[in-house]
Amino acid sequence: MNITVELLKRYDRPGPRYTSFPPATEFHSGVGEPELAEHLERASRLEAPLSFYAHLPFCEERCLYCGCNVVITKRRDVLRRYLDHLYREIRDLAARLGERRRLSQYHLGGGTPTYLTPDELRELHGVITSEFTVEPAAEVAIEVDPRVTSEEHLAVLRELGFNRLSLGVQDFTREVQEAVDRVQSYESTRDQVALARRLGFESINIDLIYGLPFQKPLTFCRTLELLREIRPDRVAVYSYAHVPWIRGQQREIDPASLPGPETKMELFATAVRELTRAGYLSIGMDHFALPEDEMGRAVAAGKLWRNFMGYTVSHAPDMIGCGASGISDVAGAYFQNVKKLSRYEELVGAGRLPTERGCVLTRDDSIRRHVITSLMCNFTARIREIEDLHNIAFWEYFAKEREGLTPLIADGFVAIHPDRLDVVGIGRRFIRNVCMIFDPYLEKDGAEPRFSRTV
Repeated sequence: MNITVELLKRYDRPGPRYTSFPPATEFHSGVGEPELAEHLERASRLEAPLSFYAHLPFCEERCLYCGCNVVITKRRDVLRRYLDHLYREIRDLAARLGERRRLSQYHLGGGTPTYLTPDELRELHGVITSEFTVEPAAEVAIEVDPRVTSEEHLAVLRELGFNRLSLGVQDFTREVQEAVDRVQSYESTRDQVALARRLGFESINIDLIYGLPFQKPLTFCRTLELLREIRPDRVAVYSYAHVPWIRGQQREIDPASLPGPETKMELFATAVRELTRAGYLSIGMDHFALPEDEMGRAVAAGKLWRNFMGYTVSHAPDMIGCGASGISDVAGAYFQNVKKLSRYEELVGAGRLPTERGCVLTRDDSIRRHVITSLMCNFTARIREIEDLHNIAFWEYFAKEREGLTPLIADGFVAIHPDRLDVVGIGRRFIRNVCMIFDPYLEKDGAEPRFSRTV
């Protein structure tokens, strides 16, 4: 991809992934339960559909690379207590939303949602659908771990109307799997995808991670060859975020075993090369999809969107997140629930909204969110559209940013046209760096690490 060592040195720096803007690092305790109640009431006045996410944090074992909020336990009574409180939160949220109960996107994530038994998944789905109406064309998705997901799990999920499946793989190389405590065979993954297809799942995604211990371009290429044989509809190729100051289990990973920036970029270049050769479209920062997949069609139409569940074809104006650590995006503000199970259950049990921090967007935040989301999703910002929607003169408003883009233009990352700002060529591999130009919150960063590196 013609990425030189000098470019890597210049642009490999800590930066947000921009799942949201402002990033979650800007959430604070000054925004909590009263503000969420107010914003839910505002959201209840709209007629648009919602996105819905339920967090199921349980896993039987912890993968060392994991950056998710998880609870490691084999005690089913802990899960039972959590589900009872989750149901209470779901009913409370639905009541506060009044008649606004339609879902265009419905996602179960974790943790490992298939830690729940098939009967428990049926029960959870029953509670959700008793409070909300899932639209016929809704994106109904779940994350699964092939190591703990049975044929009965998949059959029940399909029966309930789930149409999208995301399987974690990360890497098929045994040495890499052992280094991160995630041993999973190619055969079991292949067989589970084949079963899901027979059951009628419309879109199947597989997650890979590059930058893990002992990964090499040659062995990662073999993983990609095996992936091509499975041929999922979508592939996510995530950069490993080594943040041991946040995720304590990552301290067990020897930093010397991690590939350096040059090798890490070569790993991603290998993924781009092999997946595009296999017919996949490169989408956003780290996703790939077959042209006939709904996500591939959304990119062609310029309608890709991004929220806390990742890239999506469903652009609902508000997202409701429930469960421990769940994040909601409601009426121009973000709200995150408490992460600790005991505190979550205490608050829900007392009839309270279990949010602990958040961020109410300013007008400036909303303008910058529009720009950054457009760049992250479609590698372009439509200047006239942004000017008309926000009543600004784009380059007058972003005069400082225009100057900051100068070196990125010189490096061939960005092209400016009268009606749009495009991220081009190898600039798409540094999309986080491009978006960082529009992020004023980075100016106040101190010595304390807050983000993973962009390469």
